[in-house]
Amino acid sequence: MPADPPTDISTTREWVALLGRPVPQPLKLLFDADPERAERYVVDAADLHVDFSKTHVDDGTMAALLDVARAAGVERRRDRMFAGEPINTTEGRAVLHTALRAPRGTVVEVDGCDVVPDVHEVLDRMAAFVDDIRADERITDVVNIGIGGSDLGPAMATKALAAYTHPRLRTHFVSNVDGADVHRTLSGLDPASTLFVVASKTFTTVETITNATTARDWLVAALGDAAVSDHFVAVSTNAEQVEAFGIDIANMFGFWDWVGGRYSVGSAIGLSLMIAIGPEAFGEFLAGMRAIDEHFLDTPLEANVPVLLGMLGVWYVDVHGCSTKAVLPYAEELARFPAYLQQLDMESNGKSVRLDGGPVDTATGPVVWGEPGTNGQHAFYQLLHQGTTVVPVDFIGVARPNHPYQHHHDLLISNLFAQAEALAFGREAPDEPHRFFAGDRPSTMILTDRLTPSTVGQLIALYEHIVFVQGTVWGINSFDQWGVELGKELANRILPELTDTPAPDRHDSSTNALISWYRDHR
Repeated sequence: MPADPPTDISTTREWVALLGRPVPQPLKLLFDADPERAERYVVDAADLHVDFSKTHVDDGTMAALLDVARAAGVERRRDRMFAGEPINTTEGRAVLHTALRAPRGTVVEVDGCDVVPDVHEVLDRMAAFVDDIRADERITDVVNIGIGGSDLGPAMATKALAAYTHPRLRTHFVSNVDGADVHRTLSGLDPASTLFVVASKTFTTVETITNATTARDWLVAALGDAAVSDHFVAVSTNAEQVEAFGIDIANMFGFWDWVGGRYSVGSAIGLSLMIAIGPEAFGEFLAGMRAIDEHFLDTPLEANVPVLLGMLGVWYVDVHGCSTKAVLPYAEELARFPAYLQQLDMESNGKSVRLDGGPVDTATGPVVWGEPGTNGQHAFYQLLHQGTTVVPVDFIGVARPNHPYQHHHDLLISNLFAQAEALAFGREAPDEPHRFFAGDRPSTMILTDRLTPSTVGQLIALYEHIVFVQGTVWGINSFDQWGVELGKELANRILPELTDTPAPDRHDSSTNALISWYRDHR
């Protein structure tokens, strides 16, 4: 396939045409002028029903946005990603989280090697191991020790799929190097009935190995050194370090350089999730991702949900100046989904350098945040409705709950629909200005029938591809994360300085003073 096109979208005639579009009409006028708007600006992808009629687009603007997507080479770069080409140019790697959910028999080659058989070999090993654990009555608790993508994905999905988890097994997640995290988790556990999953590709991630070492010491104090091999497994590619830790490499599950951490929940990083929900449900989870992959790959742009939502996001960031975006799931099981998307979006597209090394000439990724409804209504919705900052919102809801309390669910969904209506259309209050709601605040509604392994997988893949579309338009590499390196390097330098004698003096005056304060008070 041809190489990537020039990445400075701001110099293209399509971008200039988009910026030259008329200022969009208020949402109320758009609906008044088009009685069929609520039916026309609705699209489906697999089991996801998406209504973006409460955004400010009209047909002309949507056509202009799709012209920009084509000019940026979204289709071409998408095809290159699925084909296994090294589109992560700063690291020289393919980007193939999509291969993690490829069916058996699919061929996806990296450097001339079909990777799909390797994917399924690991999945089969995971399934055999998980079947043994789920059948072992001695194991009651599983502790996943990881950080970033090795924590957020499985932690979010395990909570989202609580209705499908094994009734005997409790799953815990330790990520923060703050000792309070591991202490809280271990305090309620019995070493003899606990299994630890240590998730670190290199097995050198300082936070993860620190927590894992503390957990090992806790286990050894109760059961002796020999217990480590029976109570610890690893998700890693570093057999030497895994074995040195005391884990049997027969219980090491690997993955590949072409899987980025924040895209890895469908790989062996999802081992704790598979233990919780079982291999069959994990297969359904992967199949849900695959359904959105196929939609993204095969659907014309005019009906392609990741493309449409991705381009709407570009429009609100770059044309409307919206630097933040809220994701508000009206499903308690999805409470961790906004945090998961924070990493997916902000680590991927929080960039200021294009693929060609030049500075970006547009705004890039927004600040992503959110909480589940209805809790957020009693916290930050005041700003959403009456504040001076316009925040585009993605609402997420389900038709049928995984609990028996139908009245609760009806109340929840009435609030979901009411909030979207209030944001869009507001309320007049001529004599009470403090009760005036301006409205005209955009939102997108994503609905599905029920939270299942498949639909949770679909939601994840949808946002993965939205991020891809936006990164392509902005001409940045969504698959590296060099921005995390400097802080790590400085932390490694500061750590020994907290206890060295005499105190070092190698930083700016503020940092030196902070180190001195800590040394005096530790």
